[in-house]
Amino acid sequence: MITLYGIENCDTVKRARVWLESRDIDYQFHDLRKDGLDEAQLAAWLQELGWDNLVNRRSKAWQSLDEQVRHNMDDIAALHAIAESPTLIKRPLLDTGRERHVGFSAKHYEKLFNVHTL
Repeated sequence: MITLYGIENCDTVKRARVWLESRDIDYQFHDLRKDGLDEAQLAAWLQELGWDNLVNRRSKAWQSLDEQVRHNMDDIAALHAIAESPTLIKRPLLDTGRERHVGFSAKHYEKLFNVHTL
């Protein structure tokens, strides 16, 4: 099952959802604010992607972190920060069941869904 993680009112998440729906790709939407996030799953994402790929450093959540926390960010610090504020995750996060992809690009999704049989 394909899962798209994000927040409902994010424009980039909305574009990804429209892209998936317009191509009749079956997926489940997981709202990070409403549905929360499992710490074990988050730890696996951090191991796979690394904090620098998973954390959105342009977000308000990032800017609201203490400067010392931002300066000393690593996977462990990111685990705690994201657990407190899931909106730190770059959105959307697409989980195909085999691999995870952050952000949305129509070209990337087109390539991804042409290459993989999901």
